[in-house]
Amino acid sequence: MEKESEMNTAPDAGKARPLAGDKRKLIVILSLLLSVGFAVIALVNYHVSKAAIRESIVANELPLTSDNIYSELQKDLIRPVFISSMMASDTFLRDWVISGEKDVGRMTKYLHEVMERYHTFTGFFVSDRTSAYYHADGVLKTVSRDEPRDKWYYRVRGMDTPYEINVDPDLANKDALTIFINYRVLDYQGKFIGAAGVGLTVDAVNILLNKYQQRYARTIYFVDPQGKVVMTGSSSGLQGKDIRSLPGIGALAGRMLQKEGGSFQYEAEGSSHLLNVRYIPELNWYLFAEKNEDAMLAGIRHTLYTNLALAFIVTLIVLLLTSLTISRYQGRLEVMATTDKLTGLANRQAFEILIGQMLPEAERSKKPVAALLMDIDHFKQCNDRYGHLVGDKVIQHVATIIRSTLRQSDIVCRWGGEEFLMVIKDCSREQGLQIAGKICDAVRNAPLQLDGETLNITISAGVASGFEEERLLVEADAALYAAKESGRDQVKAA
Repeated sequence: MEKESEMNTAPDAGKARPLAGDKRKLIVILSLLLSVGFAVIALVNYHVSKAAIRESIVANELPLTSDNIYSELQKDLIRPVFISSMMASDTFLRDWVISGEKDVGRMTKYLHEVMERYHTFTGFFVSDRTSAYYHADGVLKTVSRDEPRDKWYYRVRGMDTPYEINVDPDLANKDALTIFINYRVLDYQGKFIGAAGVGLTVDAVNILLNKYQQRYARTIYFVDPQGKVVMTGSSSGLQGKDIRSLPGIGALAGRMLQKEGGSFQYEAEGSSHLLNVRYIPELNWYLFAEKNEDAMLAGIRHTLYTNLALAFIVTLIVLLLTSLTISRYQGRLEVMATTDKLTGLANRQAFEILIGQMLPEAERSKKPVAALLMDIDHFKQCNDRYGHLVGDKVIQHVATIIRSTLRQSDIVCRWGGEEFLMVIKDCSREQGLQIAGKICDAVRNAPLQLDGETLNITISAGVASGFEEERLLVEADAALYAAKESGRDQVKAA
């Protein structure tokens, strides 16, 4: 058996030697191919990754930083603009001025509540009729054209834009340097009756910028349309400089100070800098987010060789997950941006889009649209008596009735607070009156039941018809005011 075994295995052993040699050759060839391949890929990827990382920073990272800062600005800095806007459109303030400014205590109390509620540094109102400068502490002074410190008021008085942002000493706070939002206040006929607003200290804004710079590891500053650096962190040394005089930036300043902004690269002092510029319309300033490219790539150069393969895989996974995540949430963000959270109706942003589509179509067809502006009667008393949660339920209740009464193609928008705006296609003023009356009847006949208590709700409505957005809104607002002045729970036409 042993001999037979030797005889049977001998030929296989002879074949095994060439096969083993071929295997070793294959391993060597594959090893060489893989080694050379990885070496070539590593070198190619180093340069490609360097360029790709730079492009990613220019196209994504810096713009994303600008987006994040803009979001925080809406909370920290732009918020006072909206507070001033609300003050300028507040019916109490306008009614108080129109009625003759008889009780100064009411105005000072109002300004004090604005400062307390919104945590602003200051709050003010200047009357055009009496030239009185009202503050939470009382009447500070009478503004005068001959007083240099009052030039801001007469500048605002003659502006075409609704507001300005201005840096001035604050008389009410020991001349502390303050960023004022000066908002024009108009009466119900659009006549200028004064200026109102709030202010933040410059130091507070500088603290915000320092916080942003530390958080995002960027140089961040604001530039006005004339190219002057108006606000920056404490360590940049750019405050008050004209960007046209800065090395590298000067040649690009004209392109940077465009409303669309953009991403830029420039060389200065032997270093390459990446810069994203974004226009902030609420402030009429440009947000500059800048990073030194050489310092930014130093860490990448140090780790790229050892982590290239892993980084490549991780990057693919991250990009895939990011793409899936962005796709998933983009739709949600679009809905959030155009929908009122409380009622589910369209908000003002969505209204501007929808009306921009509806009015040209109406003009082409020569069929007017009707604007119905509605306001819940005695809503403030409801809030004061039952609380804001019940007030929210009242708003939701009325919104549901309005939406169910109109067609799907009609625009229904929560205009603000307890106001609703509807725009109806192919609708005359008479038809608009009928529809508004129908809605008022529906609200009146559908009291809200809450914990065994019945809330009887009524609304007032103003109706206008035509083809021009601004005229429709102005006339509908005037008609609504007339309806409320006539006793509420009724409809008036422009």
